[in-house]
Amino acid sequence: MVSKQLKWMYLFILSLIWGSSFILIKKGLVGLTAFQLGSLRIIFAALFLFLIGFKSLFKIQRHQWKFIALTSLFGTFIPAYFFAIAETQIDSSITAILNSLTPLNALIIGATFFGITFHKNQIWGVIVGLVGCLLLVFNGAVNHPEQNYYFAILVLIASICYAINVNLIKRYLSDLTSLSITTGNFLILLFPALVILFFTDFFEVVHVEKVQHSLWFILILGIVGTGIANVIFFKLIQISSPVFATSVTYLIPVVAIFWGLLDNEVLTSVQCIGAFIILIGVYLSAKK
Repeated sequence: MVSKQLKWMYLFILSLIWGSSFILIKKGLVGLTAFQLGSLRIIFAALFLFLIGFKSLFKIQRHQWKFIALTSLFGTFIPAYFFAIAETQIDSSITAILNSLTPLNALIIGATFFGITFHKNQIWGVIVGLVGCLLLVFNGAVNHPEQNYYFAILVLIASICYAINVNLIKRYLSDLTSLSITTGNFLILLFPALVILFFTDFFEVVHVEKVQHSLWFILILGIVGTGIANVIFFKLIQISSPVFATSVTYLIPVVAIFWGLLDNEVLTSVQCIGAFIILIGVYLSAKK
């Protein structure tokens, strides 16, 4: 009973944190490039996690490091850069809505590669979700010609990466603490993130006021939206199922749209219908 209440509490907290992440990315891109933002997000999260979780690294067995590496790649590295690149072209609220396809992808990948059983209503959920996604993207492309909706493909790829990540954790890393998994992930990611940052012009422009202002948004994004959120998320995966854990994306768009509207983003009525259709598809896919 306690575990059931705990998983719903984790789900609600994550929806608030990750729902706010998209507007933080948008604000960070005011002074930073997408690659600078993705790298700094990882670096800030890594430094924070080393402070609180360094000792937890010793709980990771040698044979588990390959799965830690895979989850770091799919769960953080690729999405961190792809979301930042996508938001250089499309609104933060649209990005959050497209991210809600993650449970559908978790179900498809789980059934295909991890032996999760498909049910009839879940197949319909996948179809309905894809229809909503196409409606959202194509209508956005028509009504917002100044935005390049081809970049929505990057969000879809990131959601597939998240889906792979949750299935890997559930199958291979359930016996580790969420802090061990998260700290291990960022130990692996710190060096490549530093290398990518080095090859940008960040150190030449870091003194610029606009860049320094953006850094505060990414500091929050790295520590809270990445470090703390991943610890909570991995714990949620361990006490629930991959599909339930990724169902946090039901609620993320609500929070993200709220922030987007405050920042003068506009959704057309057709896009709202598309978003609603996606959520129906996600609900069907997660329904037992």
